[in-house]
Amino acid sequence: MDQGTVDPDEDLVRRAGRGDAAAAQALVARKLPRVLSLAFRMLGDREAAEDVAQEAMLRAWRQAPRWTPGAARFDTWLHRVAMNLCYDRLRRWRETPTDTPPEGVDPAPAADQWLMSAETSARVQAALLTLPERQREALVLCHFQELSNGEAASLMNVSVDALESLLSRARRGLRARLIDVAPGAEP
Repeated sequence: MDQGTVDPDEDLVRRAGRGDAAAAQALVARKLPRVLSLAFRMLGDREAAEDVAQEAMLRAWRQAPRWTPGAARFDTWLHRVAMNLCYDRLRRWRETPTDTPPEGVDPAPAADQWLMSAETSARVQAALLTLPERQREALVLCHFQELSNGEAASLMNVSVDALESLLSRARRGLRARLIDVAPGAEP
C-alpha cells in the first residue's frame, strides 16, 4: 500500500479488534454485501456464497486484534480471504463426484421485462461459471466488485498487463457464450 494512501476501514478494524461491537457491526454492514456478491459470482450457489461470506467475515473479526495497517488495505485482504475460500470450495466440488445432475435453468420465455432481466442475469452467471477460474476471478473483481485494474492485479498477484490479458480472454469467452444476449435480441 502506498505511504500516502489511507485505508478507509482502518479505524473500524482497530476498534473492532478492541471489542467494539458497534464497529464490528459497521464493518460487517460495509463489507458483507460485496463479499457475498464476490462469492456468489465465483461459485454460482447462493448457500455456498453465504457460507464463504460468513467465514470470511469471521476470519476478519478474528484477525482484527492483530491487524497491521499499511501492509495492504483491509478490503484487499478481505477479498483475498474470500477468493481463497471460494477456491477451496471449488476444489472440493471438483473432487466430489455426484450421481445427480444439477438442475437445469427453466427455458420458458419471460413474462415481462423483470423476468427477462432475471433470465439474462442467470445466463450471464451460468456463462461466467464456464470461464477458467483466473479469468472469472479477474472479471468478477474488476466488473462486479468494481476494483481498479491495479487493485485486482495486486489481489491476484499478477501484473496489470497479465490482468488485462485475463480480462480480454474472459470477455471474449463470455461474448462467445452469450452471442444471442443483446438488447432487443431474442434468446
